[in-house]
Amino acid sequence: MSKTIMIVDDSATMVLSLKSTLEMNGFKVETAGDGAQALTKLKGGVKPDLIITDINMPNMGGLELIKNVRTLPGLRFTPILTLTTESQAEKRDEGKRLGATGWLVKPVAGPDLVKVIKQVLPGA
Repeated sequence: MSKTIMIVDDSATMVLSLKSTLEMNGFKVETAGDGAQALTKLKGGVKPDLIITDINMPNMGGLELIKNVRTLPGLRFTPILTLTTESQAEKRDEGKRLGATGWLVKPVAGPDLVKVIKQVLPGA
């Protein structure tokens, strides 16, 4: 049973690159261009096993998305990884406080990303 990962990033290039890496590793991929779009999909019944989100996006950024996801029934404990150019400790701490499972700073090599996913997603 393959796991579904939702990628939330306003960079189409980033989304494509992540999507191909993940699909090559046997994951199903859902994508969203920003936090608002991701929330709409989640509320509409998309149930990812893991969410990977950028932090700085138009409409709704990653931190706000994490805060909102944590209030949705069935997604309170879904692992959320941030993948961002932000490496500031304050942002990272805020992410953790809001419920981020892990904080990755771009760029992340495909194999490294897959390794982290396997650590936070049992059975992946």
